[in-house]
Amino acid sequence: MGEAPFIHPQALVEPGAKVGARTRVWAFAHLLPGARVGEDCNICDHVFIENDVAVGDRVTIKCGVQLWDAVVLEDDVFVGPNATFTNDRFPRSRRHPPAYLPTVVRSGASIGANATILAGITIGRNAMVGAGAVVTKDVPANAVVVGNPARIKGYVTGRERAPGGAAAPATPSAGQGAELDVRGVRQFELPLVADLRGSLSFAEVERHLPFAPRRYFVVFDVQSEKIRGEHAHRRLHQFLVCLKGSCTVMVDDGERRAEVVLNRPTLGLWVPPMVWAAQYHYSPDALLLVLASEPYDAAEYIRDYDVFLAEVRASSGPGRPA
Repeated sequence: MGEAPFIHPQALVEPGAKVGARTRVWAFAHLLPGARVGEDCNICDHVFIENDVAVGDRVTIKCGVQLWDAVVLEDDVFVGPNATFTNDRFPRSRRHPPAYLPTVVRSGASIGANATILAGITIGRNAMVGAGAVVTKDVPANAVVVGNPARIKGYVTGRERAPGGAAAPATPSAGQGAELDVRGVRQFELPLVADLRGSLSFAEVERHLPFAPRRYFVVFDVQSEKIRGEHAHRRLHQFLVCLKGSCTVMVDDGERRAEVVLNRPTLGLWVPPMVWAAQYHYSPDALLLVLASEPYDAAEYIRDYDVFLAEVRASSGPGRPA
């Protein structure tokens, strides 16, 4: 096929539409004059792409998908059959808004068959939208969302298609703790003293805690569908213990991700600087204690995942551990 795109004889690519090298446009697809499609894409049968639409490289769009004005698909996106995009939250016949709300699907994200994406939504990098999901809010990077309305079920770890499934969880211990795949993150088994009077758990700096805390905060009364965290710290260390109930913590070093369920007061999780973390799946009675190595400083938070990845790349060097 060479460098030229392949346009099926029954496809309609109108003059002014841009189609990149090696892209395949199959039968009954229709691209309007302003449409922009990158290289090495696969545009399947009965796909409609309106004027103000940008599609990156290596994108797959399965049959029956319509991309309306102000939709952007970045590189390596997958869109399943009959997924539905919108660009107007209050549509009326022949009454158009001054500007359509942009809908952006970040690099590497996948959208399942028959999912519906409301206008103005951003689907984060590498996120996974389940089949039939109705997405009404932004989806964080690497999140897996399902249902109507879509809620986070988990996070993509990279093990989903590995032989044998996910690896066995680390076995925590006192002292050094158990290291996870995510760089620098460790689980700690804290002491438990139990007798007829009840149970007690404790931690000592250096013996059980990897740093001396200078601040603490407690998270509680979190609705189960809510997500906390979703940021990284440049200098701050944190130590998390769920004193009551349970919650799930996702940690991400920019290359690898892991999930840890904190469900007892004898299990601690050390999250060092430059690790992206989020907490979700809170039980109704969850009480999460967080010990921090520094007083609060808003300037040392990284709240944008793309900024986090850029800083991780910038800090990488020959001396950085793999």
